[in-house]
Amino acid sequence: MSIEALILGKLHQPAELLTSKTGRKFVTCKVRAATGDDAAVFVNVACFSESAGAALLALEVGDSVALAGTLKPGAWTDREGNARPTVDLVAAQVMTTYGLTKKRAAVRAAGEPAPDRTAAPAGPGHDDADGTDPWLNGGDR
Repeated sequence: MSIEALILGKLHQPAELLTSKTGRKFVTCKVRAATGDDAAVFVNVACFSESAGAALLALEVGDSVALAGTLKPGAWTDREGNARPTVDLVAAQVMTTYGLTKKRAAVRAAGEPAPDRTAAPAGPGHDDADGTDPWLNGGDR
């Protein structure tokens, strides 16, 4: 079973560039994602996208990161017999605060107006599927 997911967390171990037996390069890392009530789960991340891998390699331990990709949940048993979760994610996209800042600076340098962040959100009953939501149509990102 796999799930398309968005994981938010902090880099727990440095990203590492590896090469498979077939010569394909990929990046791995471990992210600590909060689950609530001061608990967390560690997400084992593999990334085959060159741009997403470069973003992971630029991070330092403790940096915040958002990862989108295919998640595979699992479980293992510790020495005391307690079931513990495992989460593996093949990341297709990586977003960091550095990347967001860089994108916003590029938009400003291109002379495009900054998005209006003061607009009120859509009211109750607004149907995002009708195509009128500017965010879904590539507007305010």
